[in-house]
This record gives sequence, structure tokens and C-alpha cells, in this order.
Amino acid sequence: MGKTISEKIFSTKAGSPVQAGDLVIAQVDMAMGQDGTTPLAIRSFEDMGGKSVFDPSRIIFIIDHNAPSPLEAVSHLHDLMRQFATQYGVRLFDVGCGVCHELMMAQGLVVPGDLVIGADSHTCTYGAIGAFSTGVGSTELAAVMISGKLWFKVPETIRVILNGTLPRGVFSKDIILYLAGQIGADGATYQAVEFSGPVIDRMEMDERFTISNMAVEIGAKAGLMAPDYKTLAWLKNRARRPYQSVYPDPDAMYQSTRTFDCSGLVPHVALPHRVDTVKPVDEVADVPIREAFLGTCTNGRAVDIEIAARILRGKVVHPDVRFIIAPASREIFLTALEKGWVETIVTAGGVFVSPGCGPCVGTHQGVPGDEWNVISTANRNFKGRMGNNKAAIYLASPATVAASALAGKISDPRKYLG
Repeated sequence: MGKTISEKIFSTKAGSPVQAGDLVIAQVDMAMGQDGTTPLAIRSFEDMGGKSVFDPSRIIFIIDHNAPSPLEAVSHLHDLMRQFATQYGVRLFDVGCGVCHELMMAQGLVVPGDLVIGADSHTCTYGAIGAFSTGVGSTELAAVMISGKLWFKVPETIRVILNGTLPRGVFSKDIILYLAGQIGADGATYQAVEFSGPVIDRMEMDERFTISNMAVEIGAKAGLMAPDYKTLAWLKNRARRPYQSVYPDPDAMYQSTRTFDCSGLVPHVALPHRVDTVKPVDEVADVPIREAFLGTCTNGRAVDIEIAARILRGKVVHPDVRFIIAPASREIFLTALEKGWVETIVTAGGVFVSPGCGPCVGTHQGVPGDEWNVISTANRNFKGRMGNNKAAIYLASPATVAASALAGKISDPRKYLG
């Protein structure tokens, strides 16, 4: 019987053939922690009696959620991470480097065929390059830092095939929002999802990252894509280790197969306060907004800033809207500067904040006011997500967010795209 990508990776990391449903102890290739979860992992490491880490080159700390620090207490936690990293030789990306998931991939720390854990639920993003990557808790991260291993239940896999051709003004974010509406927020709980089909084949890597990033929003442990020539080209000057790409067998056993035709897709928006409450943009047009946010591990990349600059060029953000942009990394911010996108957006009235998670987390930057409607490129919109449980968050593509920032209300981006 053939195997899925997940079954093949777990077979390699567990050292023997496994299949969905098996409980395994597997060797982890990379472990990541961010500043919201790593301090607890360090305390757990100490409580477990940890005296050394299994391999300093395979543990990464990233300060991105509360960066720069908004509070004295947070500064102490950041210093705790820095001290641990220095003591044990762990690599640390400090304030301003960018969002953890962007850095793990762009810095070549994850490669196809890897088994990766991260103390952040959106670690599933790396599935776009063919790694099995999944979020864990701080205590699991501590256990991996000591042993390099963790137990897993090998998940069943849902195959999602995306056919057709995307219409103008429709982006990968619209696809994953639409899928969330169709599959449901718990429709793939503790399962892996393999995304494939002509629509995926035509996507560039940045667009694929958006899809895999939100796999957890339908409950999935991982959102995988088989590597192709675009993946290998993207990795060519990034990968820090040799790797072996993993592909599903033709006779792999899937829990189910879902096929979608994207040819008639329109821009979609997720309504408060669930990611799977999704409607076409025209059905929620004219909802007034007070804040627009472009960024996060989902949509803070160069392609996202570029589309916002295209829409805003020569125009002015609505006077009732705060349009905030957080690049996903320092490198992306420098690219946006070089291309002139930053000047275009700032001239239009947008505000850039430090590369990192920014307003998405709701701990310091961009906290909305009471009764505000916010339109965001983030991946979650539950009550209180951005720091105020009296605000309402709508999720959309960067194009829809930029168009809405101009109009002062949720707007179809297609009218702004030539």
C-alpha cells in the first residue's frame, strides 16, 4: 500500500515503516520558539533537569511577537531568551529580523523532507516546501531541546485538489478563506492536508505559503505541498543542508479527496469572529472600517506589499482609516524600500511598523478601539485577537485590505486593478 507525504516523512524520522494512526517517537530536524512561548519552554527545560541541548544548530529562537518590547516585564523575558541562547549556542533572531515563520524558510533553516516542530501554531507554513511542520506547546519544545525527539500520532491525510484558473483580482488568500468556509474550522482536525492541482502548480512560493499557513485554521496538523521546480529554484540559494524531496505514492491512501474548481472564485472575506464564516466580498461590501492591517506570517511578504502599492499609487487612504503595514522580515522591508513601494504607501497615508508580528498579536502595536471594524490579512479573527474584545476583525487578501483602506469600507479590489 502506498504512502502519503506525511507517512513517508514519519517513516524516515521514526526509523521504520509507519502508517496513519501509528504512535511513533520521531527524530526532529528543527525546533523553533518565539518570544511568546520560549520563556515557558526555558523554565520547563530547567524543571526537566536539562543540562544541554541536543544540537544547538537545530534549535532557533525568534523575538517577533512583542518586538520591540512594549513592557519592562517583556524585556526581562527577551533577555531570558538571549541569555539561554548564549549559554547553549542556540541561534537567536532578535528584534526587527522578522516573523518566525518567514525567517525559518527564507533563511534556509527548513528543507523538504524535514520534520519540524515550533512553539507556534502556524508552524504548518513550512509544509509549502514539502516539510512536515506542526505547532506544539512550550513543554514539548523543552523536551525536544533536551532529547531531539518527540512522540506523534501519524495523521491521516486529506487531499485537496485545486483545478481551474484564478480570475483577475483573486489571490491565494481568497482560496484558503473559501476552503475554510467549505471545510470548516474543525473539518481537518488532527489530519494533514496535501494541496495540489493546476492552481497550486501556477502559484509562486510566496502565494503557496499563504495556503499552508492557514491549514491549521481548518484544524489540520500540517498543510503540505509536494516540491516542484519552483520549490527547488526557491531553495537553491537558501537551503543550508542537503535534502531529499518527498512525494506521495500514486496509490497512497487518503482519508478523503476534495476537488474544487477555482475558475469562478471571487474575492472572499471571513467575518467576525470565526475564520470559517466566509462570504464573497460583494455580500459584505460597504461595512465601514476604522483600521486596515497588512502583514503577519500569512501575508506580510513582498508580493503582498507590492499589490497594496499598486492599488494605493496616486491615491489617499480614507481619513477615517489607520492603514498599518508590518513587513514579514527586514529583507522584505528593504526590498519594498528599493522598489519604491514604501514611499508609495506612506505617501498615500499608510504607516509601517517594525518587521514582525505587529498588530496581529494584540499586545502592543495597532490595538483597535471599541466597536472598530478592522480588515486584516492575518489568519485569525476571534474576539480579542488584536487586543480588544470589543472590536471586530474581518480577514481578506492584501488587495481587498488595500482597497478597503482607500474606500473606508470593505471593498472589492477588482475595481482598482487594471
